[in-house]
Amino acid sequence: MKYAAACLIAAILFFAIGCSSPPVQPDDVQHPEAPESAVVEEDEDELLSAFIPPELNLLPPGAELPVTSFTEIWGYVLNGRESALTPQLPVTDVVYFGAEVDVYGKLGNIPDFRNISAFRGRKHFVAVCNGTALTHFVLLEGSPERRALINDLLEAARPYDGLQIDFESVPARDGQAFLSFLRELRAGLGNKIFSIALSGRIRATNGDVYDYATIKPIVDRIFVMAYDEHWSNSAPGPIASMGWSQRVATYALETIGPEKLIMGLPFYGRSWGNIAPNTAYVYSGIERIMREQEITEIERENGIPNFSYDTTLSMIVYFEDAYSLSTRLEMYKKLGVKAVGFWRLGQETLAFWPYIKVE
Repeated sequence: MKYAAACLIAAILFFAIGCSSPPVQPDDVQHPEAPESAVVEEDEDELLSAFIPPELNLLPPGAELPVTSFTEIWGYVLNGRESALTPQLPVTDVVYFGAEVDVYGKLGNIPDFRNISAFRGRKHFVAVCNGTALTHFVLLEGSPERRALINDLLEAARPYDGLQIDFESVPARDGQAFLSFLRELRAGLGNKIFSIALSGRIRATNGDVYDYATIKPIVDRIFVMAYDEHWSNSAPGPIASMGWSQRVATYALETIGPEKLIMGLPFYGRSWGNIAPNTAYVYSGIERIMREQEITEIERENGIPNFSYDTTLSMIVYFEDAYSLSTRLEMYKKLGVKAVGFWRLGQETLAFWPYIKVE
């Protein structure tokens, strides 16, 4: 898919100020650290994406899809998007998303339980903490911020059937503090369901703060986010290829077991372009673009030079439809998975729902 995009490039000379990052060279490619869900060796990445599990016989596109059943079907609902939770959906558990830890370590953006109170299944409150520095701050053992956060979480979870923790940036040296944090929550929840969302893994690694086997005894459910194998700043590829999904599920079943495991599936897609037009340049990069695009004239806006040119942007899009979702569900079922979940309700094609049911 190609389209012409008009790109306005402002040539500005930057001076080093404080801790600001300098512009990268135009040909440099910056890939932020891969999300934990994308734990795949670089030399295996392409092979895994193309791998089709030998025991899985894919139906030809357009063929009648099977109806796959599970004991539990979880679905995330975003605060403000409650309309996506309709009565006819075969969902046993709703995870209400939106609360997060703010910069002061306080729990904020707490959704109103009454918005989903009509749902007849189990309802779970989920709390998110983003950023390694913030996570370290709130996990410090003995700190008043940690104690206050635990109290806030237990209070927020009071009207719900369960609490889920989604802390995806725990620093490596805070592993033990994270485990004790989880144990304190477990002790305070009583009979409520305690779950945790963890990224997809295909093996154990040394010093892993999210080690499945270590966390398993503390919680009632582990929601394995088996998606973002490829992400916005990676090379293009499936959100969750069949081969990678199989390896994640196999490892999760071996370490967590079917009784506590919830295999997560994506409802969303991603797009990648062959160029990133919104980029910072050093002056030599500006000169290179002017040569390549044969720019002979520049404009000035209050003295600041700028120019514009047209270029072609090629895009590739990977997404999920009823066929890919049903195929992955059948694979999980054959592997022994008993419970699945989806991020998130409202992002899916409605054509998918006839192919899943509650046992």
